[in-house]
Parts: sequence; C-alpha cells; structure tokens
Amino acid sequence: MDDRAALRALLLQRSVRRGDFVLASGARSSYYIDARRTTMSGEGQRLIGRLGLEALRAAGWEPQAVGGLTLGADPVAYAIAHAAAASGSAIDAFTVRKEPKTHGTGRRIEGAFAPGMRVVVVEDVVTTGESALRAVDAVRQEGGEVLGVLAVVDRGEGGRERLAAAGLPLVSLFAAAELLATG
Repeated sequence: MDDRAALRALLLQRSVRRGDFVLASGARSSYYIDARRTTMSGEGQRLIGRLGLEALRAAGWEPQAVGGLTLGADPVAYAIAHAAAASGSAIDAFTVRKEPKTHGTGRRIEGAFAPGMRVVVVEDVVTTGESALRAVDAVRQEGGEVLGVLAVVDRGEGGRERLAAAGLPLVSLFAAAELLATG
C-alpha cells in the first residue's frame, strides 16, 4: 500500500465519524473529522510528514518553515519538519498561539520563526479557513511571507474559496469527499 492509501485508511480508521455534529464554525454536519487522532499518532506523523513534504514540492513552494494555529496545526508542522530533515532538507516548524503570551517574551509565534521567513501555514482540517487566516495574519504581522496553506483534509465547505479570496492557494492531501466515498 502506498503512503497516500495508507494515510486514507488511517484517517478512516481513527478520524472519520458519522453522526450529528456541530462544527467549530457552528454549522451542523453528518460527519466529523477529528484529524488529531491521526496526526498525533506515530504512523500518522510518518505518513503526513512524507506526503506533506511531497505536496510542498509539487506546489513549487520552498518554505523555510511550516506552522499554524495551535493545536491542530502543530503535529502537521512537526511531521513535515521531521520528514524534511530526514530527506536532507531544512524546513523548520513554528506554532501560532491563539493569543500572545502574557508573560515572558509575550510572543504569539513560538519555535523556529523569524521576520522575513518564507512559510507555509498548515492545518489538520480546513472548513471555513478561519484558523488558517488567523495564523496567516499573525505571521504577516510578525514580518513573515506566506506562500500558501497546506491542509491534511479540506472539507470543501468554503475554506478554499475564502483563502483564495485572500490571495492564498490551498493544497490539501485529501478532500473530505475522498474520505467519505465508499470503496
């Protein structure tokens, strides 16, 4: 089984649930994708790192770092940074806090980030694009250049269009429809 098929199987096993759910956006859905159950697993990390790195390269993006809004983006960023190092590339990771720290350095962005860096914002699941846009705003306020957004799953519920309207291309490893399709 190739990496993509293996990640799809893992997402289906661990992360996709059917039922009646209220999403963070407030919308109701007949399915929920709790990608953290996959992105925080060892096998998920291995697969997401390799596939994420491959997707960055296919998009022609050459970021110095990847990261996004904590908590969903964190394991995705770390997996890609690790896969890059294993392949001899240098891509670091960073985390965007939901609010700046109120003590110490008061930083909003933690980790390997500095003004002027070229970055890709990562997400576990994109629905409306709100979390990605919050991370993009934080990176831009701190002087970073955002090349685009990479998500493990795009729910196909307006996030791609909202990001495009902000001048940000979205690359996703899976569309939710691919995960929900039988067979």
